[in-house]
Amino acid sequence: MALLGGFLCPIYRPPNPFSFTSRSRAAGRRFAESATAAVGGRRKRPQNVEGEFFVDHQCIDCDTCRWMAPEVFTRVDGMSAVTRQPSCEEERIKALQALLSCPTSSIHTERPTNKILEVQKMFPLPIDEQNIPGVYHCGYHSERSYGATSYFVTHPEGNILVDSPRFTERLARNIEMLGGVRYMFLTHKDDVGDHEKWSKRMRCERILHSGDVELSTADVENKLCGEGPWDIATDFKLIYTPGHTEGSVCLYYKPLKVLFTGDHLCGSEESDRAFSLAYNQQSVSLQLKSIRKLLDFDFQWILPGHRRRVTYRDNQEKNSALEAFLAWQEPLYA
Repeated sequence: MALLGGFLCPIYRPPNPFSFTSRSRAAGRRFAESATAAVGGRRKRPQNVEGEFFVDHQCIDCDTCRWMAPEVFTRVDGMSAVTRQPSCEEERIKALQALLSCPTSSIHTERPTNKILEVQKMFPLPIDEQNIPGVYHCGYHSERSYGATSYFVTHPEGNILVDSPRFTERLARNIEMLGGVRYMFLTHKDDVGDHEKWSKRMRCERILHSGDVELSTADVENKLCGEGPWDIATDFKLIYTPGHTEGSVCLYYKPLKVLFTGDHLCGSEESDRAFSLAYNQQSVSLQLKSIRKLLDFDFQWILPGHRRRVTYRDNQEKNSALEAFLAWQEPLYA
Protein backbone atom coordinates (compact mmCIF):
# COMPACT_ATOMS: atom_id res chain seq x y z
CA MET A 1 0.00 0.00 0.00
CA ALA A 2 1.54 3.27 -1.15
CA LEU A 3 -0.89 5.63 0.51
CA LEU A 4 1.11 7.89 2.79
CA GLY A 5 0.13 10.27 5.53
CA GLY A 6 -1.44 8.22 8.32
CA PHE A 7 -5.03 7.46 7.51
CA LEU A 8 -6.42 4.48 9.39
CA CYS A 9 -9.21 5.44 11.76
CA PRO A 10 -11.07 2.74 13.72
CA ILE A 11 -14.01 4.90 14.77
CA TYR A 12 -17.23 4.35 12.82
CA ARG A 13 -20.37 6.36 13.55
CA PRO A 14 -23.57 4.88 12.12
CA PRO A 15 -25.64 7.36 10.12
CA ASN A 16 -29.00 8.65 11.27
CA PRO A 17 -31.49 6.50 9.31
CA PHE A 18 -34.11 9.26 9.53
CA SER A 19 -31.88 11.97 8.09
CA PHE A 20 -32.55 13.03 4.51
CA THR A 21 -30.89 15.76 2.50
CA SER A 22 -32.83 18.15 0.34
CA ARG A 23 -31.28 16.49 -2.66
CA SER A 24 -32.49 13.02 -1.68
CA ARG A 25 -35.99 14.34 -1.01
CA ALA A 26 -36.12 16.10 -4.36
CA ALA A 27 -34.76 13.05 -6.13
CA GLY A 28 -37.29 10.85 -4.38
CA ARG A 29 -40.14 13.07 -5.52
CA ARG A 30 -38.81 13.08 -9.07
CA PHE A 31 -38.45 9.29 -9.10
CA ALA A 32 -41.98 8.84 -7.75
CA GLU A 33 -43.44 11.27 -10.26
CA SER A 34 -41.58 9.74 -13.17
CA ALA A 35 -42.52 6.22 -12.08
CA THR A 36 -46.19 7.22 -12.06
CA ALA A 37 -45.83 8.79 -15.48
CA ALA A 38 -44.22 5.64 -16.83
CA VAL A 39 -46.97 3.20 -15.81
CA GLY A 40 -47.81 1.15 -18.86
CA GLY A 41 -44.46 1.96 -20.50
CA ARG A 42 -42.05 4.83 -20.67
CA ARG A 43 -43.53 7.83 -22.45
CA LYS A 44 -41.63 10.10 -24.80
CA ARG A 45 -41.47 13.69 -23.57
CA PRO A 46 -43.44 15.95 -25.90
CA GLN A 47 -40.56 18.43 -25.85
CA ASN A 48 -38.47 16.10 -28.06
CA VAL A 49 -38.20 16.89 -31.74
CA GLU A 50 -39.15 14.09 -34.12
CA GLY A 51 -36.39 11.73 -35.16
CA GLU A 52 -34.24 8.82 -34.08
CA PHE A 53 -33.46 9.85 -30.46
CA PHE A 54 -35.80 10.85 -27.65
CA VAL A 55 -35.85 11.29 -23.85
CA ASP A 56 -38.60 9.80 -21.68
CA HIS A 57 -40.30 11.02 -18.49
CA GLN A 58 -37.86 9.16 -16.23
CA CYS A 59 -35.20 11.88 -16.73
CA ILE A 60 -33.86 13.22 -13.40
CA ASP A 61 -32.21 16.33 -14.89
CA CYS A 62 -28.69 15.18 -13.99
CA ASP A 63 -27.19 17.11 -16.95
CA THR A 64 -25.10 14.17 -18.21
CA CYS A 65 -26.46 13.99 -21.75
CA ARG A 66 -26.39 17.79 -22.13
CA TRP A 67 -22.62 18.04 -21.64
CA MET A 68 -21.82 14.79 -23.42
CA ALA A 69 -23.83 15.65 -26.55
CA PRO A 70 -24.76 19.34 -26.34
CA GLU A 71 -25.61 19.49 -30.04
CA VAL A 72 -28.52 17.09 -29.44
CA PHE A 73 -29.76 17.47 -25.85
CA THR A 74 -31.02 20.61 -24.09
CA ARG A 75 -32.80 21.33 -20.82
CA VAL A 76 -36.49 22.03 -21.46
CA ASP A 77 -39.04 22.48 -18.66
CA GLY A 78 -36.76 21.04 -15.99
CA MET A 79 -35.61 17.91 -17.84
CA SER A 80 -33.49 16.96 -20.81
CA ALA A 81 -34.97 16.67 -24.29
CA VAL A 82 -33.74 16.13 -27.83
CA THR A 83 -33.98 19.56 -29.40
CA ARG A 84 -31.99 18.70 -32.53
CA GLN A 85 -31.35 15.28 -34.03
CA PRO A 86 -27.73 14.36 -34.88
CA SER A 87 -26.65 15.79 -38.22
CA CYS A 88 -23.49 13.72 -38.70
CA GLU A 89 -21.90 10.48 -37.56
CA GLU A 90 -19.84 12.17 -34.84
CA GLU A 91 -22.96 13.69 -33.27
CA ARG A 92 -24.77 10.35 -33.50
CA ILE A 93 -21.93 8.58 -31.68
CA LYS A 94 -21.98 11.23 -28.95
CA ALA A 95 -25.74 10.77 -28.57
CA LEU A 96 -25.29 6.99 -28.26
CA GLN A 97 -22.54 7.51 -25.68
CA ALA A 98 -24.97 9.69 -23.71
CA LEU A 99 -27.64 7.00 -24.08
CA LEU A 100 -25.34 4.43 -22.47
CA SER A 101 -24.28 6.88 -19.74
CA CYS A 102 -27.78 8.01 -18.74
CA PRO A 103 -28.27 6.83 -15.12
CA THR A 104 -32.00 6.14 -15.56
CA SER A 105 -31.86 4.74 -19.11
CA SER A 106 -34.11 7.61 -20.17
CA ILE A 107 -32.61 8.05 -23.65
CA HIS A 108 -33.86 5.84 -26.46
CA THR A 109 -33.77 5.35 -30.20
CA GLU A 110 -36.98 4.75 -32.14
CA ARG A 111 -35.54 1.48 -33.46
CA PRO A 112 -32.71 -0.74 -32.13
CA THR A 113 -29.31 0.00 -33.67
CA ASN A 114 -26.29 -2.28 -33.94
CA LYS A 115 -24.10 0.81 -33.64
CA ILE A 116 -24.60 0.65 -29.88
CA LEU A 117 -22.36 -2.44 -29.73
CA GLU A 118 -19.51 -0.47 -31.29
CA VAL A 119 -20.07 2.47 -28.94
CA GLN A 120 -19.95 0.18 -25.88
CA LYS A 121 -16.36 -0.68 -26.77
CA MET A 122 -15.34 3.00 -26.67
CA PHE A 123 -15.66 3.34 -22.88
CA PRO A 124 -13.87 4.58 -20.88
CA LEU A 125 -13.58 7.68 -23.06
CA PRO A 126 -10.29 9.64 -23.19
CA ILE A 127 -10.98 13.21 -22.03
CA ASP A 128 -8.09 14.95 -23.79
CA GLU A 129 -5.37 12.63 -25.04
CA GLN A 130 -2.99 15.46 -25.85
CA ASN A 131 -3.17 17.50 -22.63
CA ILE A 132 -4.16 14.93 -19.99
CA PRO A 133 -3.20 11.52 -21.40
CA GLY A 134 -4.40 8.52 -19.43
CA VAL A 135 -7.41 10.31 -17.92
CA TYR A 136 -10.77 8.85 -18.92
CA HIS A 137 -14.48 9.40 -18.42
CA CYS A 138 -16.00 6.07 -17.39
CA GLY A 139 -19.53 6.75 -18.65
CA TYR A 140 -22.29 4.47 -17.34
CA HIS A 141 -23.42 6.96 -14.70
CA SER A 142 -25.21 5.50 -11.70
CA GLU A 143 -28.71 6.36 -10.57
CA ARG A 144 -27.53 5.61 -7.02
CA SER A 145 -25.26 8.67 -7.18
CA TYR A 146 -27.78 10.85 -9.03
CA GLY A 147 -25.85 10.52 -12.26
CA ALA A 148 -22.40 11.48 -10.96
CA THR A 149 -19.41 11.29 -13.29
CA SER A 150 -16.65 8.83 -12.48
CA TYR A 151 -13.14 8.79 -13.90
CA PHE A 152 -10.39 6.29 -14.61
CA VAL A 153 -6.69 7.20 -14.49
CA THR A 154 -3.88 4.99 -15.77
CA HIS A 155 -0.54 5.31 -14.00
CA PRO A 156 2.65 3.18 -13.77
CA GLU A 157 2.30 2.93 -9.98
CA GLY A 158 -1.29 1.74 -10.13
CA ASN A 159 -4.47 2.78 -11.91
CA ILE A 160 -7.14 4.73 -10.04
CA LEU A 161 -10.92 4.68 -10.36
CA VAL A 162 -12.34 7.98 -9.10
CA ASP A 163 -15.85 7.46 -7.69
CA SER A 164 -18.10 4.67 -8.87
CA PRO A 165 -19.75 4.24 -12.24
CA ARG A 166 -22.71 1.92 -12.67
CA PHE A 167 -21.32 -1.61 -12.71
CA THR A 168 -21.41 -3.33 -16.07
CA GLU A 169 -19.32 -6.29 -17.12
CA ARG A 170 -18.59 -4.65 -20.47
CA LEU A 171 -17.00 -1.61 -18.81
CA ALA A 172 -15.14 -3.85 -16.36
CA ARG A 173 -13.58 -5.80 -19.22
CA ASN A 174 -12.61 -2.60 -21.02
CA ILE A 175 -10.93 -1.27 -17.87
CA GLU A 176 -9.11 -4.57 -17.40
CA MET A 177 -7.70 -4.19 -20.91
CA LEU A 178 -6.21 -0.87 -19.72
CA GLY A 179 -4.51 -2.52 -16.75
CA GLY A 180 -7.28 -2.85 -14.16
CA VAL A 181 -7.66 -0.86 -10.93
CA ARG A 182 -5.37 -0.65 -7.91
CA TYR A 183 -7.18 2.09 -5.97
CA MET A 184 -10.78 3.20 -5.95
CA PHE A 185 -10.84 6.72 -4.56
CA LEU A 186 -14.26 7.86 -3.32
CA THR A 187 -14.43 11.66 -3.13
CA HIS A 188 -17.36 11.66 -0.68
CA LYS A 189 -20.34 9.63 0.46
CA ASP A 190 -22.82 10.67 -2.26
CA ASP A 191 -21.00 9.18 -5.23
CA VAL A 192 -20.02 5.71 -4.02
CA GLY A 193 -22.54 4.04 -6.36
CA ASP A 194 -21.65 0.39 -7.03
CA HIS A 195 -18.35 0.56 -5.14
CA GLU A 196 -18.76 -2.92 -3.63
CA LYS A 197 -19.25 -4.58 -7.02
CA TRP A 198 -16.25 -2.77 -8.48
CA SER A 199 -14.11 -3.60 -5.46
CA LYS A 200 -14.88 -7.29 -5.72
CA ARG A 201 -14.52 -7.42 -9.49
CA MET A 202 -11.25 -5.43 -9.64
CA ARG A 203 -9.84 -6.51 -6.26
CA CYS A 204 -8.89 -2.90 -5.62
CA GLU A 205 -8.38 -0.94 -2.40
CA ARG A 206 -11.05 1.67 -1.67
CA ILE A 207 -10.22 5.01 -0.06
CA LEU A 208 -12.80 7.23 1.69
CA HIS A 209 -12.58 9.81 4.47
CA SER A 210 -13.85 8.49 7.82
CA GLY A 211 -16.16 11.50 8.12
CA ASP A 212 -18.21 10.16 5.24
CA VAL A 213 -18.27 6.49 6.21
CA GLU A 214 -21.80 5.10 6.41
CA LEU A 215 -23.25 1.62 6.74
CA SER A 216 -22.83 0.92 3.02
CA THR A 217 -19.13 1.87 3.14
CA ALA A 218 -18.20 0.48 6.55
CA ASP A 219 -15.96 -2.16 4.93
CA VAL A 220 -13.90 0.31 2.87
CA GLU A 221 -10.28 -0.78 3.20
CA ASN A 222 -8.66 2.62 3.78
CA LYS A 223 -10.40 5.32 5.81
CA LEU A 224 -8.69 8.69 5.81
CA CYS A 225 -8.54 10.31 9.23
CA GLY A 226 -7.82 13.90 10.11
CA GLU A 227 -7.13 16.77 7.72
CA GLY A 228 -4.28 15.37 5.63
CA PRO A 229 -2.98 15.94 3.07
CA TRP A 230 -2.22 12.39 2.02
CA ASP A 231 -0.22 11.05 -0.93
CA ILE A 232 -0.92 8.14 -3.23
CA ALA A 233 2.39 7.02 -4.67
CA THR A 234 4.42 9.83 -6.27
CA ASP A 235 2.05 11.90 -8.36
CA PHE A 236 -1.26 12.09 -6.48
CA LYS A 237 -2.21 14.13 -3.43
CA LEU A 238 -5.47 13.92 -1.49
CA ILE A 239 -6.70 17.33 -0.31
CA TYR A 240 -9.22 17.52 2.53
CA THR A 241 -12.03 19.86 1.43
CA PRO A 242 -14.94 19.60 3.90
CA GLY A 243 -18.10 21.61 3.44
CA HIS A 244 -20.23 19.81 0.89
CA THR A 245 -19.97 16.86 3.26
CA GLU A 246 -17.87 16.32 6.35
CA GLY A 247 -15.50 13.98 4.54
CA SER A 248 -15.20 15.52 1.08
CA VAL A 249 -11.71 15.06 -0.39
CA CYS A 250 -10.26 16.11 -3.76
CA LEU A 251 -7.70 14.14 -5.75
CA TYR A 252 -4.87 16.25 -7.19
CA TYR A 253 -2.94 14.73 -10.10
CA LYS A 254 0.16 16.91 -9.86
CA PRO A 255 2.07 16.33 -13.14
CA LEU A 256 -1.03 16.81 -15.33
CA LYS A 257 -2.46 19.64 -13.18
CA VAL A 258 -5.85 17.95 -12.81
CA LEU A 259 -8.12 18.24 -9.77
CA PHE A 260 -10.90 15.67 -9.29
CA THR A 261 -13.35 17.53 -7.08
CA GLY A 262 -16.36 15.27 -6.51
CA ASP A 263 -19.17 17.62 -5.48
CA HIS A 264 -16.85 20.17 -3.86
CA LEU A 265 -16.44 22.40 -6.89
CA CYS A 266 -17.86 22.27 -10.42
CA GLY A 267 -18.61 24.42 -13.42
CA SER A 268 -22.17 25.51 -14.04
CA GLU A 269 -24.37 24.77 -17.03
CA GLU A 270 -24.80 28.49 -17.66
CA SER A 271 -21.10 29.38 -17.90
CA ASP A 272 -17.81 27.51 -17.92
CA ARG A 273 -16.38 30.21 -15.63
CA ALA A 274 -19.11 30.06 -12.97
CA PHE A 275 -19.18 27.61 -10.07
CA SER A 276 -21.85 25.85 -8.10
CA LEU A 277 -22.38 25.14 -4.40
CA ALA A 278 -25.52 23.09 -4.99
CA TYR A 279 -26.77 20.45 -2.54
CA ASN A 280 -24.49 21.45 0.31
CA GLN A 281 -24.99 19.03 3.22
CA GLN A 282 -22.72 20.48 5.89
CA SER A 283 -21.64 24.13 5.77
CA VAL A 284 -21.38 26.53 2.84
CA SER A 285 -18.96 28.79 4.75
CA LEU A 286 -16.73 25.78 5.43
CA GLN A 287 -16.97 24.75 1.79
CA LEU A 288 -15.85 28.24 0.75
CA LYS A 289 -12.86 27.98 3.10
CA SER A 290 -11.99 24.70 1.43
CA ILE A 291 -12.24 26.33 -1.98
CA ARG A 292 -9.86 29.05 -0.82
CA LYS A 293 -7.40 26.32 0.14
CA LEU A 294 -7.22 25.36 -3.54
CA LEU A 295 -5.49 28.65 -4.38
CA ASP A 296 -2.28 27.04 -3.11
CA PHE A 297 -2.37 24.28 -5.73
CA ASP A 298 -1.34 24.57 -9.37
CA PHE A 299 -4.02 22.98 -11.56
CA GLN A 300 -5.69 23.79 -14.86
CA TRP A 301 -8.45 21.20 -14.97
CA ILE A 302 -11.46 20.76 -12.68
CA LEU A 303 -13.07 17.36 -13.22
CA PRO A 304 -16.19 17.24 -11.02
CA GLY A 305 -18.70 14.57 -10.08
CA HIS A 306 -21.66 16.68 -11.19
CA ARG A 307 -22.21 19.44 -13.71
CA ARG A 308 -19.43 20.77 -15.93
CA ARG A 309 -15.68 20.47 -16.31
CA VAL A 310 -13.61 23.64 -16.20
CA THR A 311 -10.26 24.28 -17.90
CA TYR A 312 -7.83 27.19 -17.55
CA ARG A 313 -4.90 28.48 -19.57
CA ASP A 314 -2.70 28.54 -16.48
CA ASN A 315 -2.72 28.68 -12.68
CA GLN A 316 -3.03 32.46 -12.68
CA GLU A 317 -6.29 32.30 -14.60
CA LYS A 318 -7.54 29.58 -12.25
CA ASN A 319 -6.75 31.65 -9.18
CA SER A 320 -8.37 34.75 -10.67
CA ALA A 321 -11.57 32.78 -11.30
CA LEU A 322 -11.61 31.30 -7.80
CA GLU A 323 -10.84 34.66 -6.17
CA ALA A 324 -13.71 36.29 -8.07
CA PHE A 325 -16.09 33.53 -7.02
CA LEU A 326 -15.01 33.75 -3.38
CA ALA A 327 -15.31 37.55 -3.38
CA TRP A 328 -18.90 37.14 -4.52
CA GLN A 329 -19.89 34.27 -2.19
CA GLU A 330 -17.96 34.78 1.07
CA PRO A 331 -19.83 37.97 2.15
CA LEU A 332 -23.11 36.07 1.72
CA TYR A 333 -22.05 33.44 4.27
CA ALA A 334 -19.88 35.49 6.62
